[in-house]
Amino acid sequence: MMELYKKEKINPLGGCLPILIQIPVFIALYWALLESVELRQAPWIWWIRDLSQPDPFYVLPVLMGVSMLAQQLLSAVAMDPMQKKIMMAMPVMFMFFFLFFPAGLVLYWTVNNLLTISQQYYINKKMGV
Repeated sequence: MMELYKKEKINPLGGCLPILIQIPVFIALYWALLESVELRQAPWIWWIRDLSQPDPFYVLPVLMGVSMLAQQLLSAVAMDPMQKKIMMAMPVMFMFFFLFFPAGLVLYWTVNNLLTISQQYYINKKMGV
């Protein structure tokens, strides 16, 4: 497999670049939401009473995990089986990490996943995948 990558000049870690670029943005959002005085005790919707605190009923982290899993299923069409297993485990890991993150950041990530799912669905439909 590595020979094929070398022959075709493909970097197997190239898919990680977009995530690495987004990490500083997520860290900044995390700290901004954690330290935001305006968000403290400001009700948002139904059970979310404070976007700077973790979701008290863990609904947003579960929705984020499900949306991330759906995103993986849409984009993992022609993936190596081992890589596919790892990619399917990531939503579960992220869901547990995000149980303790501010609800605003989890909401941001969930909306981002939903937009990516719609984009991937459109691309798959357009290409006939």
